[in-house]
Amino acid sequence: MKKQPNSLHCFICGLENPIGLKLKIYETGEGIIETTFTAPDHFQGYPGVLHGGIVASILDEISGRALMGDPSSPRFMFTGKLDVKYRKNVPIGKPLHIVGKAGKSKGKMAEGWAGIYNENNELLAEANTLLIDVPQDLLAQTDSNNLGWKIYPD
Repeated sequence: MKKQPNSLHCFICGLENPIGLKLKIYETGEGIIETTFTAPDHFQGYPGVLHGGIVASILDEISGRALMGDPSSPRFMFTGKLDVKYRKNVPIGKPLHIVGKAGKSKGKMAEGWAGIYNENNELLAEANTLLIDVPQDLLAQTDSNNLGWKIYPD
C-alpha cells in the first residue's frame, strides 16, 4: 500500500480542517485506492444515516483520487459529472470501506468509479464520475506547500 498525500484544509483529506473528514487514502493497486471511515453523528441526515451530500462528497473525491497517479507529479482533476446511486442507507458510527477505481482516460478527460461498503462488504452507495484535468495555468498558480500537500506519517 502506498499512502497518498493529504492537504491541510480539504474537506475530505484536510488534516487541519476542523469540520473535515480527514481521510487517509492509500493506493492498493494501479488505479485503485482505498480508505476507511466511521462517520460521526454530526454528519447525519436522518437519525443513524450519513447525509447524502457527505456520501456524494466522499464518492466524488475517491473516484478522482483513483486517477491521481504518482504523488510526486499528481494528476489533479475536477468533476464534470457525478452520477451517484444510493443503494442502501450509509450508517453513521459504523466502519465503512471506501474504494475508488480509475476508468478510461482520453486526453484531458477520464472516468472514475467509487463505492462505499459496510462491514459486511455490501455496496451501500456508488458513483461514476467524468473528470477533467485542472488547466495547467491554474496549477502553475497553486503553491502545493501552502496547501500542505504532502504525505503525512500515520
